[in-house]
Amino acid sequence: MQAFRSLLNTTWKPLTSSNSFLATRNFMTQPAQQSRILSQLKPTTFSPIQQQKASMATLNQVIKKCRKTKIKLSKSPALEGCYQRKGVCNKVYTTKPKKPNSAVRKVARVKLTNGKVVTAYIPGEGHNLQEHSVVLVRGGRVPDLPGVRYHLVRGALDLQGVATRTTSRSKYGNLIMEFNLIKVYLMIALKLALCYHITNVAIQAIIQRLKPEYAVNLA
Repeated sequence: MQAFRSLLNTTWKPLTSSNSFLATRNFMTQPAQQSRILSQLKPTTFSPIQQQKASMATLNQVIKKCRKTKIKLSKSPALEGCYQRKGVCNKVYTTKPKKPNSAVRKVARVKLTNGKVVTAYIPGEGHNLQEHSVVLVRGGRVPDLPGVRYHLVRGALDLQGVATRTTSRSKYGNLIMEFNLIKVYLMIALKLALCYHITNVAIQAIIQRLKPEYAVNLA
């Protein structure tokens, strides 16, 4: 660009009577033509507002209904717009994930209430599912299992929750920790009461055998 400007500066001469013929014949010697050429050589840049106007639809296009809504495909089409669906297990088996992962994943073939059969993943450690078990299916894919786009809900219907789960318990159908603690304390209290009753009965029997005249009722 600079070389072209210097070339124009060297070749341009002011209009005089001696070079009027060149001025009329050669457009490169006229300043107006020079500015026009230089403006064409500059890179054209558009502001964000100009770009937005360029991408906007015209009135004729709007009249012809050029705008078309994008079709969004569902990632869990078998649910048919529902959040969850009930189903019956046709088969419970294990499968292996794709590379580079290596594991034994528990899955089930479930027939939903709308008649569609899907492959659903069983989350958590251990399960009690078998054939003809009634389960609740929700959406959610498994990244390393091709074709598995659904999850089973733990703690719903025939599928039990994960009792050993301590974190994210609501996702695995585990009871509230406080209730578990109360249950444990009650079991301990019942065991202690039973032990106390057994020991009292045993002591009373021993006293009655050794000294019947001094028997004491400790019940």
